[in-house]
This record gives sequence, structure tokens and C-alpha cells, in this order.
Amino acid sequence: MAQDDRRSTMHWWRSAAIYQVYLRSFADSDGDGTGDLTGLRQRLPYLADLGIDAIWISPWYPSPMADAGYDVSDYRSIEPVFGTLAEAETVIAEAHEKNIRVILDLVPNHCSDAHPWFVDALAGGPGAPARELFWFRNGRGKSGELPPNNWASRFGGPAWTRVTEPDGQPGQWFLHIFSPEQPDLNWDNQRVRKEFEDILRFWLERGVDGLRIDVADGLVKAEGLPDAADPYGAVTPYFDQDGVHEIYRSWRKIADTYDGSRAFVGEMWLPDPERFARYLRPDELHSAFNFDFLSCQWDASALRQVIDNTLGTHAPVSAAPTWVLSNHDVTRHVTRYGREKTGFDFADRQHGAPTDRALGTRRARAAAMLTMALPGSVYVYQGEELGLWEIENLPDELRQDPVWERSGHTDHGRDGCRVPIPWSGSAPPYGFSPAGADACWLPQPADWANHTMTAQAADPDSILNLYRQALRLRHTEKALGDGDLRWLDGLPTDVVAFTRDPNFACVVNLCDQPIALPDHRHLLLASGPLTGTLLPPDTTVWLRLG
Repeated sequence: MAQDDRRSTMHWWRSAAIYQVYLRSFADSDGDGTGDLTGLRQRLPYLADLGIDAIWISPWYPSPMADAGYDVSDYRSIEPVFGTLAEAETVIAEAHEKNIRVILDLVPNHCSDAHPWFVDALAGGPGAPARELFWFRNGRGKSGELPPNNWASRFGGPAWTRVTEPDGQPGQWFLHIFSPEQPDLNWDNQRVRKEFEDILRFWLERGVDGLRIDVADGLVKAEGLPDAADPYGAVTPYFDQDGVHEIYRSWRKIADTYDGSRAFVGEMWLPDPERFARYLRPDELHSAFNFDFLSCQWDASALRQVIDNTLGTHAPVSAAPTWVLSNHDVTRHVTRYGREKTGFDFADRQHGAPTDRALGTRRARAAAMLTMALPGSVYVYQGEELGLWEIENLPDELRQDPVWERSGHTDHGRDGCRVPIPWSGSAPPYGFSPAGADACWLPQPADWANHTMTAQAADPDSILNLYRQALRLRHTEKALGDGDLRWLDGLPTDVVAFTRDPNFACVVNLCDQPIALPDHRHLLLASGPLTGTLLPPDTTVWLRLG
């Protein structure tokens, strides 16, 4: 299927290859060390050549950057460091000219403490109407010195902060499931609901094709804000409450009034597959990130199980799965796959654990081909197509992730996957910034020269050219994208193999020995060289069957 045909498809999100642009770290055009919209515009030809169908852009709104832009102070404008609203509109238009759809990141669970609503809430004192837009509560204890409940912040520490009232006295507490600079909005308040419906329309009218919804399961809190049985557990009174579905049904009605088939993708880390599927009912979200697959260890049995569970979860609601290996919140998979523990867990990022980077890269190549062959859409996090790894030796004084501070410097956080990516040259900034620029907002390593886009483009065996070939085949192979799969029998248990109609097979060898390939007409693509006619360990092939 040609890329322009894919763009015209009404249900494009069911098959799309979507590239995550972490804007601060993608391309810096003006030399201030931070990526921007002009840099993104200049690299749109690269993305078109890569073969992606859409870009998901990290938050580009005005923000104090307490949490990398996920603390929004104005949802209808652009952070000046990135550019202007006019430039954002140009990015959308030029992306569309290249048959690339645009997905924006929307942050509805919380805003910035610099948002005018919160500024008014602090200034107004107890009883001020603006406090009803957030979760202000009196504290417990004799003098209100204890938080209203035992909820814990996902960034470490309590989820409540006590304010100093206008009279200078300690006063009420406000809720922040993440950092104190990110007060949670009160979605029981109709003004909050109307505001975000208007924000949706603002961006949909500017031509965006979809919205990625941050903390999509967190908007509604349990009535009465009860204590959590386990403040750090997966099931809490502030995630996945039934009332959140009403919000997405109202959003879906809005999106469906716009032409061009607009789509929502939800970010939810949910332990219950059935509750996960509720978000994907036909009148709610179009898709959601598949974090079970991202977190899965590099093991054949575990991978087959998570694939089966994913397909089984999505089928009853007729939703298409997504497949993702890395993003801006998790350890890059080249690093994960080179470790003894190959899965991902927020509670244990394994910072500094021994890593076999060559092994991790070989597995990352194989995993990329696996994800692109599975039914549904696939996400590519910027830099994974260059084989980038987690940068774990950043100077502590340069770390910016609030997780680092909130954890008392016990969790190094997410900065290591957010380092600006390399484009060209033999030394930092590797073409990320123009010559003579300020230092990058996070420092790049000294050993990336062979991992720049320019260096890899010239190497036919590079991981970049593997991604290009695989993504192009996704557009020409009728078997790939949306659809079904059948497991391929008769192979060793440490092999993940399946067929897709018409006449396509994907085989991933997770054994410690080479295996014979199943009968096939010819080889379409391999993630690494074969051993004669045998498939080596940690290698994937795509085959044309009889």
C-alpha cells in the first residue's frame, strides 16, 4: 500500500507507523541547545524518507518545564523556546504535504502551578471559586498539619502539598499525583470539562489528526478521596475510576464531527486487561499504548503470552493494538535487552546494571521487526532507529527529571532516554545544533559518531537502513498493518513465529542456537546476517511463503 493511500484511509490509526518526536531533543535550529519547531520542519523530509505515517509531538505548550513540558501553563499557545503558534500551524501543514499525520500530546490530568487558574486559586484563599478547579482540602490532625489522605506521588513523596495562604498562615493542601508544580485538575467541575472540550476544538480546527492523552486513566478521583490500600500500588483511588469513560465519550463525539478521521491514543498503565479494553470501546478512545509488551522480557514464552493477551483484549471491542518498545519515560530498549533482566519496571530501572550493548543492539533489531509485523500500529521513539542506548552517566547536577529530586536522588529518572539525538559529524552536538551553538540542554556522549543519521545512512547494514526497509515493506505488504495472525507450529519452543495472510511469515529466534527456517519461497528481510541457511539467535526474518 502506497504511503499516500495510507494517509487517505479512514481508519489510519489501525495500521500506522507513528514516530514520537520529543521536541526538546529532536533538532535545534537556532543554536540555543534546545530542539524547536523549525528544527522539526527541517527534518520532515528525513521522517518521510524513513517511511512513517504520523508523528506524535511531545507537549509544545508554554511551560515552566518543571516536568519537561508536562506542566502546561497555556493549552492554546506554543512555548517560546520552541517557536510560535504560526510555526506550529506550518509544521502541521508541511507534514500533511508529506503525507505525515500529526498527533499532539494533551495533558488533561494536571496543569502547571503557573497556569492562571492555579495562580488565582492560591491568591484567592480558602473558598475562592478557582480552588474548585483543583483538589484543595483541609489537612488532618489538630491543626491541619497532616495531608488529607495517604496518597503518594508517582514521582516520590506525598501527593499533597500545603500552601501558605494570603495571610501568611499555613493553610489548605492541594493534590498533585506527580510533582507539586503539577496540580491535579478537578474533573468533577463542569468548567474544567468545558475548557478541555474547547481546547480539543482549538487544535482539531488547526488540522491535527489525533491527540495522545497523558495519564488518560487519571482524570477522575474516587468520591470522598479515600485512603489508598496501597499508596504505591497499581490499583488506587485516583486511577481508572469508572467516571472517566463519560469524559472520553464526550470527546469522541467532538472528534467525530471533524473530517479526516481524527484519533485519540490513551496512556494508561493498567494491570487489568478487561478494564483496559473499556477505554477502547467504539464510542471512546481509538487506541491505547501497549505497555505490557514494552515491559515484557526478551523471552519467547513471555512474548507469545503478551501478544496473545493483547490480541485477546482488543478483539472484543474491535480495537487495533499498538506495539511500542521505548518512549520518553522508559529505559531505551537497546540497554534493556543487553541486561540479565530484559524487561522494564518503574520500580527498578536497573540504573548502572551491566549491559552487553552489542547483544542489546542485536535484540533491538530483531524486536523492531517483530513489532512491525504484528497486527495493528507501531510506535518508533526518536533515536531507536539509530540504535541509541540509555545515557546513564549524566552529571548529577545536570539532571532535570523531577523524579531525581523527589526520590531523594535514589532514582536517576528519565533523562537518560531524552538526550538530544545525533544527526551528523564526529563530536557533540552531532548536527543537533548549528555550529557555535550553546551546549545541548542535556549533554551527548562522546562515542556517538558512528550512530549519527549521516553515518548510518551510508551503511547499508545499519539499524537505520533496517528500519527504512521494514517500514517501506509495511506499506507494500498487504499482510502487514491491521489484521490477524496465526502461530506457526513445528518450531522450537524458544522461537516466536506466526503467519499473516497473504503468504507472509515472521520468525524470531530466541534460542541460544541457530535454527532451520520453515519452508518458504524467499526471504523478504532479516534483522541480521544468516548463518548459511540457518537463523541465528536473536534474529528475526520476514518470509514470503509458497
